[in-house]
Amino acid sequence: MRKAFANALKAVQGLTLALILNAGHLYAQNPVPVYMDDAKAIKERVEDALKRLTLKEKIAMIHAQSKFSSPGVARLGIPENWTTDGPHGIRPEVLWDEWSQAGWTNDSCIAFPALTCLAATWNKDMAMLYGKSLGEEARYRNKNILLGPGINIYRSPLNGRNFEYMGEDPFLSSKMLVPYIKGVQQNGVATCVKHFALNNSEGNRHTVNVDVDDRTLYEIYLPAFKAAVQEGGAWAIMGSYNLYKGQHCCTNEYLLNNILKKEWGFEGVVVSDWGGVHDTKQAITNGLDMEFGSWTNGLSQGKSNAYDSYYLADPYLDLINAGKVGTKELDDKVRRVLRLAFLTTMNKNRPYGSFATQEHALAARKIAQEGIVLLKNTKQVLPINLNKTKTIAVIGENAIKMMTVGGGSSSLKAQYEISPLDGIRKRVANQANIVYARGYIGDTTGNYNGVKTGQDLADKRSSAEVMAEALNVAKKADVVIFIGGLNKSDRQDAEGYDRTTLSLPYNQDKLITELAKVNKNLVVVNISGNAVAMPWVNQVPSIVQGWFLGSEAGNALAGVLMGDVNPSGKLTFTFPVKLTDNGAHALNAFPGTKTDVTYKEGVFVGYRWADTHKIKSLFPFGHGLSYTTFQYGKVTANKASISADDKITFTVTVKNIGSRAGEEVVQLYISDPKSSVARPVKELKGFEKVSLQPGEQKIVTFTVDKSALSFFDAAKHDWVAEPGKFEALIGASSADIKAKTGFLLN
Repeated sequence: MRKAFANALKAVQGLTLALILNAGHLYAQNPVPVYMDDAKAIKERVEDALKRLTLKEKIAMIHAQSKFSSPGVARLGIPENWTTDGPHGIRPEVLWDEWSQAGWTNDSCIAFPALTCLAATWNKDMAMLYGKSLGEEARYRNKNILLGPGINIYRSPLNGRNFEYMGEDPFLSSKMLVPYIKGVQQNGVATCVKHFALNNSEGNRHTVNVDVDDRTLYEIYLPAFKAAVQEGGAWAIMGSYNLYKGQHCCTNEYLLNNILKKEWGFEGVVVSDWGGVHDTKQAITNGLDMEFGSWTNGLSQGKSNAYDSYYLADPYLDLINAGKVGTKELDDKVRRVLRLAFLTTMNKNRPYGSFATQEHALAARKIAQEGIVLLKNTKQVLPINLNKTKTIAVIGENAIKMMTVGGGSSSLKAQYEISPLDGIRKRVANQANIVYARGYIGDTTGNYNGVKTGQDLADKRSSAEVMAEALNVAKKADVVIFIGGLNKSDRQDAEGYDRTTLSLPYNQDKLITELAKVNKNLVVVNISGNAVAMPWVNQVPSIVQGWFLGSEAGNALAGVLMGDVNPSGKLTFTFPVKLTDNGAHALNAFPGTKTDVTYKEGVFVGYRWADTHKIKSLFPFGHGLSYTTFQYGKVTANKASISADDKITFTVTVKNIGSRAGEEVVQLYISDPKSSVARPVKELKGFEKVSLQPGEQKIVTFTVDKSALSFFDAAKHDWVAEPGKFEALIGASSADIKAKTGFLLN
């Protein structure tokens, strides 16, 4: 009876998940929200409201009134704006003037996987599902500005905030970002895409001035933001803490006025990062629209109700009253804030949303499963064959440590979090004996801003005793699953700090090396949002990149390890063997000094650097294995040459020649072998994820135009595609090219 009920429940869950995924696909095909008011009508409403506002009401609307809100105008029925972190789940409520918890009992969310995991799915439907689900949670909590997603480029594996971003490639980030934005905003919740721009390290983020050439800026660090504006229709953009051209990016003339608003035609609201404003006159003239933060006026920490002293508050009003500045900039700012209100809080057709539902949990699990990357599987230890496995040893602190709490502003109060150990135990119940040993002692704390995990990880044993226990357990097991990596502690994967080393903390490298000696059936699961060194890589048969997987972490991971799910994730950044295999570190250009950093590697970020310098990566960009095998055919082009205003289409056949169903990410790279400027060997310009049954084959098609062939000419301030020979390369990763063909640009 119990078994029949379990099977029935599984069937219902499967049907529910199928409906959810189908909904995500449908939204991806028809992403325009049906409830959105006509743009012309909104402009008319904005102008009407603007005429009715007093000067003080206008000033009040463009700065915060609490940690996370700004005032509306009650007299006119204009609601307040309520922002929320973060990009991976809706942050719990804090007190009005403090970071301390407000003590709500109904603000525990579903924690979705970190954005590194979402990007690793290489699946635009998953990005739509993610955005739709997260937008529903934000809407239910009556938030109208979601502070995310983060899309800063992965320049160095030491950036502590990389786990919140989408990797090293601007094309991949752009394509995964757009459906996320549309999924969120169809709920009447604005995305606030961050951090614009060049926020690629944490340590000196408030003081460092980034020196980068225009070509690198436009080719690497701006494309995803441009896609957010022109393809995603983002309603808000957040400035970054750092400086560029000597101005803080939250009040940066070049970035905000010249590029964002003039070049790209951005009509939305520019929001400051919290505490990112430093000057009233720059805030007035240089493109900022709304000021948020803590004590951004320089008052001592903890002073209550300091908001009227913010740079865009009384100081701005005083300048207007003194006749030193006009109201032209103010009216532009207020127009944008009003437009945001009419798209969100004042839209009568805005849906109601939903919060912490089973549907959202299933969506979170599906995204986590698709993002997990199988890095290595030489002895086919994975998937674990439970028919031949009596005892499984699970070793490592990350098998039990909660990862939804901590890491900075994306820290969450999750309704629940299934640990890897619990997920494995649940999956193999009555099929295998699970024995756990800690193996190493890392961070035993578990709280952030008053949110506490409730875990007691204190352990008085010495590291030698803990390791000895783990090795003894491993010797007796049929299979060993080591679950380690990084956590969200300072100087690991955490906001406000950069890592100090590529190595794993807490002496994990030594432990993994010893485990490999006592049991050859060893699986290493690396939980992190960053690349790590793996000096033991040749001694370990199976390696999995696990990311920070959210509420459903344990279930998702167990599903992949036991073979219920065929892994299909691919890396979104390069794993270097050593730090100096990365361009920024090879040139001693990370993190720079307290006041300056120069991006000496230019456009050669990630795989672009590795390709150019013929460096063999530990694991390359785009890499990810499967439990089945895919065969690629020849790539063909529909024409031999194209003109500047033409398009060209490439096709390749991919076949599943293995024994089980699986998904493969087919990647298109474009190469310009001969150019007047130094260009990367190849650059990603297309990708598609295809699902194939055993023996099934599908034709994958890519169509590109001049933009895929172009580089940014700084002198002309324009994109240029030089006539000549190009190559289209089809690969399973940036280092595994399966087929290529040449073509001409006339």
